[in-house]
Amino acid sequence: MGETIIRPNPQGGAAVRVRPATDADAEILGAFGAQLMALHHDWDGSRFIAAGEKTPSMYAAYLNDQLGKPDVLVLVAEVFGSPVGYVYAGIEGPDYMALRGPAGVIHDIFVETGSRRKGAGRALLLAAVEELQRGGATQIVLSTAQVNAVGQRLFAAAGFRPTMVEMTLQLPHRRG
Repeated sequence: MGETIIRPNPQGGAAVRVRPATDADAEILGAFGAQLMALHHDWDGSRFIAAGEKTPSMYAAYLNDQLGKPDVLVLVAEVFGSPVGYVYAGIEGPDYMALRGPAGVIHDIFVETGSRRKGAGRALLLAAVEELQRGGATQIVLSTAQVNAVGQRLFAAAGFRPTMVEMTLQLPHRRG
């Protein structure tokens, strides 16, 4: 994505600027990624791994490595010039384990706590959809935590529909 998109806030608040991430965003992207992991772990600690001390730097390095790849999208949402969230997505080939053909895949979408429900998540989602479609995607998939009702409403409002349900069986730990 080479252009910046500015979306007015439908609730009448500050406009949200969505732009491509740069190397300078690595630290905040790492912090956001760690917060995303912690949120999921808080929702279901037996299913989702916990963020550790090194998670922000590891997440930052990973997302920074993705920048500039032709089929990868890392966008940052800003309000008043400050990053408030990001989306990480890409265009992928067929995935026979997921029983799908080529698709745009939204891996992460995160907005910091104080900026939620103010249009940043919607702006990130719509920008990602537009860019994935521009990149040739004819289908876009994403996964969301079962308890993330707010996210599910956002995705449904953008036209996403439920297609799969992940189920987890927690087994006792075995020794030896």
